[in-house]
Amino acid sequence: MNKLPFAVDLNKIEILKQLNTANRDVGELKGILKLLPNPRIILSLINISESKDSSAIENIITSYDEIFKEIVSKVSIDGKPKEVIKYKHAIDYGFDYIKDKGYISTNGLVEIQGLIEPNKGGIRKLPGTVIINDKTNQIVHTPPQSESEIRDLMFNLEVFINENEDYDPLIQMALIHFQFESIHPFYDGNGRTGRILNVLYLVLKDKIQEPVLYLSKYIIEHKDEYYNLLKKCNDDIMHIEEFIMYILKGISQTAKYTVDLILRINQAIKLTKSEMKKRLPEIYSHEIVEHLFSFMYTKNEFFRDDLKIARATATKYLKSLEKEGFIVSEKVGKEVIYKNVQLFNLVKE
Repeated sequence: MNKLPFAVDLNKIEILKQLNTANRDVGELKGILKLLPNPRIILSLINISESKDSSAIENIITSYDEIFKEIVSKVSIDGKPKEVIKYKHAIDYGFDYIKDKGYISTNGLVEIQGLIEPNKGGIRKLPGTVIINDKTNQIVHTPPQSESEIRDLMFNLEVFINENEDYDPLIQMALIHFQFESIHPFYDGNGRTGRILNVLYLVLKDKIQEPVLYLSKYIIEHKDEYYNLLKKCNDDIMHIEEFIMYILKGISQTAKYTVDLILRINQAIKLTKSEMKKRLPEIYSHEIVEHLFSFMYTKNEFFRDDLKIARATATKYLKSLEKEGFIVSEKVGKEVIYKNVQLFNLVKE
């Protein structure tokens, strides 16, 4: 495998034009997040959405319903929602890690992967790993097989991540993503770890202030092209220009999608506040609305703890909210949980 930096001139007009577009779209996303009164609402939902999509790439298919029920209920639905929730925890851990350390290390990536795949942690020591297109079952790439070569390439990648500034961080991110997936340092969880690495790098370089820009949805929609480019670039690194264009287009598309989702959720929050003031003025507070939009699913325990109210008061409020159609109750096992249907439909769309 080639080591970074690659001996390829990426200062091409086509790349720079696409880079300008991507930077504009990312800048708009960053600006919108700064205007939100409570960005944690949006971040929590987008992280769940990313966890679901990223897991789906690895054929871990589940629904928002199952994920949120798993979060709020004591009843386990099945193994797949747990896998998605582990991925979300890995995102949160990675974000805290770079805020604390100020860099991204191989050890940090090992720790993130260990949260995603607890029983398959650590750098590969045994040969036999290949990257396969799960649609065609064709081998796309055979990564390095020896532990010493993997560690050597990961050290080179770590230095590049933290010290190299040859290009704009969006181009650097594309190079880092390609190299990490080509090394494929773990037995399992490489794709999910690599997609977390993408967003952590952008936060590290201050392209975004929160882990909110994820390419999983884009990769799902253009999965064949992703595999084809991974193969082409490993066969001949001169094709890396095509891979960078693919990633830059993905960044633009994802940033626009995320901005649109944020605006729609923000509008739904404003509408809910307005309607609740009219229909339930005796219980209305912006804290109640923010709670309903932070959790999508909630229950008496979460509701009363977050709002710091008594159980009886929480029960009364939840019944009033359900009667007016702001939430819908559902029994899961022995518990009653409540769904914000408006938010659920927005995210599901």
